[in-house]
Amino acid sequence: MERTLDATVFIVDDDAGVREALAWLLRSRRLLSEAYDSAEAFERILQRGFVPSQPCCLLLDVRMPGMSGLALFDKLVERGLSEAMPVIFLTGHADVPTAVDMVKRGAFDFCEKPFSDNALVDRIEQALRRSAQVVQARREKLSLQAKLAELTERERDVMRLVVEGLPNKLIADQLDISVRTVEVHRARVFDKMEVKSAVELANLLRNL
Repeated sequence: MERTLDATVFIVDDDAGVREALAWLLRSRRLLSEAYDSAEAFERILQRGFVPSQPCCLLLDVRMPGMSGLALFDKLVERGLSEAMPVIFLTGHADVPTAVDMVKRGAFDFCEKPFSDNALVDRIEQALRRSAQVVQARREKLSLQAKLAELTERERDVMRLVVEGLPNKLIADQLDISVRTVEVHRARVFDKMEVKSAVELANLLRNL
């Protein structure tokens, strides 16, 4: 993956030595990171309404004083953030079965301590690629919703029938308007939705 400053790796671990080692490793691979010493500290940014707008992932310790990494993961799932911000659990040998269970529930992966630097960075880069896909898909969906919001009620009616494959004459009959009016609305729909054909419009709406 091309290293980019637009991607962030969040580190949540109560061990300062682990946080510093991970931050150094990521810097050496030209990856930005932000470190937090507790699950509670990271949860505070979630409570402020954080939604990933750029690729990111979370390196999360399983066992910490106070809120555990497992509890924080549950909060990410509740907020619908675990796909846009893939979670890689950092675990001791005793916690491997628990980490495996978290992967079954939607975590991206786990790395057992002490971990291989190269193997961990490979998984981080794969997680960031996954995040980039999810963030881009969400961005495109929001853009599509904004375009739809610009349509008038009549333009929506015409669009629905265009997508169903009806010719202008039948659309005019169904809506009790002239063919010329259908043509005008159809052109406006294509312009607002930034498409050139009914097929392109139908494919675009499948992303909703």
